[in-house]
Amino acid sequence: MTRSLTPRQQNVFDFIVKTMNELGYPPTRAEISRALGFRSPNAAEEHLRALERKGVIRVIRGTSRGIRLPAQEAEPLTAESSNETESSQGLPIIGEVAAGSPVLATEHIDRYCPLPAEFFTPRADYLLRVRGLSMQDIGILEGDLLAVHRTDRIRDGQIVVARLEDEVTVKRFHRQGHHVTLEAENADFAPIEVDLRHQELEIEGIGVGVIRGGNGQALN
Repeated sequence: MTRSLTPRQQNVFDFIVKTMNELGYPPTRAEISRALGFRSPNAAEEHLRALERKGVIRVIRGTSRGIRLPAQEAEPLTAESSNETESSQGLPIIGEVAAGSPVLATEHIDRYCPLPAEFFTPRADYLLRVRGLSMQDIGILEGDLLAVHRTDRIRDGQIVVARLEDEVTVKRFHRQGHHVTLEAENADFAPIEVDLRHQELEIEGIGVGVIRGGNGQALN
C-alpha cells in the first residue's frame, strides 16, 4: 500500500491512477462512487480529502475532475514530448461529444487543423465545433470552431466549455459561492443555474478564439 492507506483509500487511489493512465483524465466524484459502490459522491469526496491529507493526491477545488498526482506534476515535460502530436497533426477538431466520455477521446475527433496551438493566447488545446445559436451575440455562431484552452483556473465572466449532466455547452461563466450561472449570449436562451452542492459541473476549458465557420479564418 501507499503511505499507510486504508484498503478503501487504496482502492480509490488505484482507480484514480487507472483512469488517468487509460483516459488521460482523472475521474469525477460520481465516477469514483459508481466504480467502487459508494452511495453518493460525498463518500468519494471524503476519501479524496483523506488521500490529500496523506499527500498522495492534490485536489483542486471547484472542478469535478480536479485531481492531480504530485508525482506526475513533478516530472519535467520536454517540448518534444508535449508537442509531438500537435506538431505532426495540428489541433484536434472535436465534433459531437458522447455523454460521460472525455472531450478529447479519439472517437470525438473529426479531423485536425494545421494551426499551431500558440496562435492563440493562452495556447489552444483543441477546437470545438459550435452547435446552436446561444452565443451568437458575441459572434460565436453555429458551425464555428471555438479554440479552447484546458485549465482549472476560471475567472468570472469568461467563456467556458462546461459539462453539466453529461451535456457539453458553451456559455459565459459566473459564480457566487455554491451557485454558478452559465449565461447565454442570446436573449432567446435562458441562463442555466447550477447549485454545486447538488449538481456536478465540469469545466472543460476556456474559449480563447474563434475560427469562423471552420474555414480557417481565425479570430482571437
